[in-house]
Amino acid sequence: MTSVANAVETLRLVTSKEPIAGLAQAFSRAGYELALVGGPVRDAFLGREVNDLDFTTSARPDQIEKIVAPLAKATWDVGREFGTIAAQIGEFRVEITTYRADSYDGTSRKPEVVFGDTLEADLFRRDFTMNAMALTLPEVKLVDPCEGLTDLLAGVLKTPIAPEESFHDDPLRMMRAARFVSQLGATVDPATLAAMRDMSARILDISAERVRDELLRMVSSDSPREGLEILVDTGLAEHVLPELPALRLESDEHAHHKDVYEHTLTVVDQAISEEKRRNPGAPPDVTLRLAALLHDIGKPATRRFEPGGTVTFYHHDVVGAKLATKRLKALRLDKDTINSVATLIELHLRFFGYADSAWSDSAVRRYVRDAGSELDRLHIVVRADVTTRNQRKADRLSFAYDDLEARIAALAEQEELQAMRPDLDGEAIMKVLGIGPGREVGEAYRFLLEVRLDEGEIGEEAATQRLLEWWAKR
Repeated sequence: MTSVANAVETLRLVTSKEPIAGLAQAFSRAGYELALVGGPVRDAFLGREVNDLDFTTSARPDQIEKIVAPLAKATWDVGREFGTIAAQIGEFRVEITTYRADSYDGTSRKPEVVFGDTLEADLFRRDFTMNAMALTLPEVKLVDPCEGLTDLLAGVLKTPIAPEESFHDDPLRMMRAARFVSQLGATVDPATLAAMRDMSARILDISAERVRDELLRMVSSDSPREGLEILVDTGLAEHVLPELPALRLESDEHAHHKDVYEHTLTVVDQAISEEKRRNPGAPPDVTLRLAALLHDIGKPATRRFEPGGTVTFYHHDVVGAKLATKRLKALRLDKDTINSVATLIELHLRFFGYADSAWSDSAVRRYVRDAGSELDRLHIVVRADVTTRNQRKADRLSFAYDDLEARIAALAEQEELQAMRPDLDGEAIMKVLGIGPGREVGEAYRFLLEVRLDEGEIGEEAATQRLLEWWAKR
């Protein structure tokens, strides 16, 4: 957290540079108000770098575009009906939005857009007080009618108006509260938290795409755990990610198993730590984090109490992959991400067989083949899945996975393991067997692939002989 004077000076420096200073003057000459608002102002007080700039104005969208066009490299609509015009002005990507006072009517999944007339009214309709601060331009003046700076300094999320009214206007703000808990390390004001619990079902009024975007922003933060706990504790997760609270399995006094919900949150924490260790400076890997979050969601459906007090979750990897696919489709994630997450979940238990008995080279090749492009992520998920408090067991599993990765690296160096193709391709198979395209070519290819996995590269001549022998036996 930086001082008020330093934050204002930072914002003054940013907005006094061209072309932002010219933009402010252009709006002033046209007779309209302009103010830097929301995230950039908040981040300046947090001592964070100010990048993308969000402005609010008394001008309507058509007027915004007319003023901005001569100054911008490009302009585009990101939501004209919501009053927002975006532009690339010099090195800055800016969004400029007309003062608003919109709300949800409870029947549509999109807000009813109503343009406002004053900056203060616009600030009161924003999600949280710490985001309801503005810096007027070109004369630099901090406007904070909701006492957002006080709440920001205290690290408290509070709505500018009664939380029930705020969440009625836009139910997505409840998820945004959970996201800010993760991103900013803030706590939620008790009245705001109570309203989230009472109104959690209203999140169903929001489109799956908007819910997805908030969830992914939270998962991309440095500490998703705190936000995920808010989603579960308030009941929001029951509506947007019901598989997560379902992990809070009831304990049987005669049976023992680890707390699957707490285990999952720990796996997410550990996956992020391992991700950062392996890929320092890289952007957050959302696919990896979703896989860590959902890796055990098949357990509630597969839990069985066995004689002697043991609990089993047979095939929860396969069941979990199917459940994750269904949930991520409902959240409108892209096909590639869904397939990757499902693959990681389905394979996350495979390694534990290696820890019990060393694999053959053939088994290692199959592990790599099945993981495909997800191998690096699978390494992280498997390591993160070890949450035992038994240090001896944890060390044994860690050493075993070190050994597996070393063997994969050695085989890859010897055999170009990642390619994982037979020694003859489809064209060569058809030439050797004297056949055209068809089912038999696929069968022959799969036979040679099995040979490749079992024995490694054997060369074209040997592969041809093995193929002919296989073909003769058919």
